[in-house]
Amino acid sequence: MNLHHNPSEARAYTRRVFLGQSITLASAAVAVPHFLQASAMGLPMPELGLSSIPGVDEGNILVVVQLGGGNDGLNTVVPIGFDEYYRARPTIAIGRAQTLGLGGGDIALHPALEGLKSLYDEGLLGLIQGVGYPNPNRSHFKSMDIWQTADTSATGNGWISRYLDATCCGYGKGESGRPDSSRSKRQTPSADNSTNPMPAIAIGRTAPLAMEGGKIKPIAFETPDLFRWMGEDIHGSLVEPYHKLTQRQANDPDNDHPNADFLMRTSLEAQVSSDLIRKAVSQTPLVQYPNSDLARQLQMVASMIRAGLKTRVYYVTMGGFDTHAGQGNVNGTQANLLRQFADAMRAFYTDLKRQENDGRVLSMCFSEFGRRVSQNASGGTDHGTAAPMFLFGPMVRKGIIGDHPSLRDLDNGDLKYQIDFRSVYAGILEQWLSADSKTILNGRYRPLPILG
Repeated sequence: MNLHHNPSEARAYTRRVFLGQSITLASAAVAVPHFLQASAMGLPMPELGLSSIPGVDEGNILVVVQLGGGNDGLNTVVPIGFDEYYRARPTIAIGRAQTLGLGGGDIALHPALEGLKSLYDEGLLGLIQGVGYPNPNRSHFKSMDIWQTADTSATGNGWISRYLDATCCGYGKGESGRPDSSRSKRQTPSADNSTNPMPAIAIGRTAPLAMEGGKIKPIAFETPDLFRWMGEDIHGSLVEPYHKLTQRQANDPDNDHPNADFLMRTSLEAQVSSDLIRKAVSQTPLVQYPNSDLARQLQMVASMIRAGLKTRVYYVTMGGFDTHAGQGNVNGTQANLLRQFADAMRAFYTDLKRQENDGRVLSMCFSEFGRRVSQNASGGTDHGTAAPMFLFGPMVRKGIIGDHPSLRDLDNGDLKYQIDFRSVYAGILEQWLSADSKTILNGRYRPLPILG
């Protein structure tokens, strides 16, 4: 394990990793490692005697869906009204007759996106055209870091991390500074989750950069089976001391050392979160989800929302969109990925509606960049710039948002962006999450109207 000494540089920790170390730490030297202190002190907690954090609307939830690899936006939201598109892509363009129409306009959806088309028809989909940023970078890693930090220099903490720090550390809307000293007197977590908000949750081996760097450390796990204390798998003798540790109350008068008290609180918080999440995910979903990895991730998110977890941001990821060859086949790689994406989102919102939670959950989907306008010699597309984003939920501004970028006025063969992605973030922060976007995004970006 890499032990960071600077809290701003600390990577995500999983509760499974912490719990696997807790017994060793309990019997080790009295000095608690700094990485543990930084992680535990980052857990958001309400003030003593309160059941929520002042100034934070805990009802609204954001789900971020990342399409990794640079999805080709032009073959996803097809510009059927532009002859330039068909001239630039003679063998991979999607024929007009094959597309899913959006009301007779100049754009339509890829035929694999039937799930998105049904959400669009029901008013649950907002399609934002031509999203990007100035001086675009065509490196997967650099561009993804730019999107994750909301900074074209790709430096600093993740934008979601900054949001959580600004709203869940007791600062309130748009405030900043140090937590009040009274916050160090933490409450003992309760297993019913009624008083404790939870960190952001990413489904995956590690948390994304968007959630990194702040006081509140995200939770990341691939499967709920691995998200538990694993000491009992190592040796039965560890079970009793671990349960004694987690069952003792914080600030117990028998505790002679503040580090021991701290360790018990931290261990109990970790155990409670692990128990809550595994119990939530074990529920049978209310709908049948497709057999894909993204659907599996969204099914877990829906289960945690249904169980009433206080988490405000969830993050799921789907990769494979780096389509440099063989893209013209409507049953090929990109088509299959788009179908998985659309069907998973459709099942997710059907599940949320049956839970009566759909009105609480706004989902935002992005990819790190689009593709070049012209096809390449391998029948695919190379790294480009601007691309569409998707917003999901009954609260979103339904329909088409913004104008399609020109296919004549190009930037060295690439689309010129029309909407800065940070304006989309600002709209979500201001209008949905009740947060001050200027503070979180470290700049002024006109919030895009994203609510209907």
